[in-house]
Amino acid sequence: MAGVNPKGTLKGKTALVTGASRGIGEAIAVRLAMEGARVVVSARTADEGESKLPGTLHATVDRIRAAGGTATAIKADLSSEAERERLVREAEAAYGPIDILVNDAAVTFFIPVETFPKKRFDLMMEVQVWAPMHLSQLVLPSMRERRQGWIVNISSGAGLHPKPPYTRRGGGTVYGMCKAALERLTTGLASEVYDDNIAVNVVSPGLVDTPGVAVHGLINEQTKDRVQPIKFIAEAVYQLAKGDPKIMTGRIDYAEPFLKDLGIAPTELV
Repeated sequence: MAGVNPKGTLKGKTALVTGASRGIGEAIAVRLAMEGARVVVSARTADEGESKLPGTLHATVDRIRAAGGTATAIKADLSSEAERERLVREAEAAYGPIDILVNDAAVTFFIPVETFPKKRFDLMMEVQVWAPMHLSQLVLPSMRERRQGWIVNISSGAGLHPKPPYTRRGGGTVYGMCKAALERLTTGLASEVYDDNIAVNVVSPGLVDTPGVAVHGLINEQTKDRVQPIKFIAEAVYQLAKGDPKIMTGRIDYAEPFLKDLGIAPTELV
């Protein structure tokens, strides 16, 4: 079993990971901490009982600290501009300027377009598109000043266009819109900050068995063979969070084939 290496490749780096109370965000936070990063984890669920889903920020922090890593939790609602600003302010106060920003937080509703409520559409776009952009705006000045930075956005295969044969099963269109927008934000921002030595990339997981996936019933008899261990997405994010910004930027990578191309096996998480 791997452990935390305080002298790892991310020693001295500060990472901010959103959506880190459970699932993919938690795994990413753990993987970055394993390489010596000081990790700030954020989500809406800090304590037990605040969500119907299992997992909390404090549990993520406890997991990292128990393995010898450095982490702190900051509860924040990313649908709020003031909360996003407070999050970055408090994260920087805890560990210094942000070197690595991982945008994983999401609010998702699976409803067909015909009946999709505007209120929920606005919330999804706010959390999954505008929040990653705003958080990037908040950390970019310091990254530019120091001429280093890594931003990794978590997308999904839902961002790809549907292909025939079409079915009458709907509900994922708005989710796909959000992810497609996030991917276009990524490549555009990568172009804008290339000369500042800042990398901006997307990692898209396969079908991962997380509490959020379970609640939406996305794993079933037809999809169970496609389930991917969560360590693949965590490893892919880590590889991009330490890559050379002049070489590894503006990428839209799917976790498993990306690692295969690099010839890297995912590290077991502590």
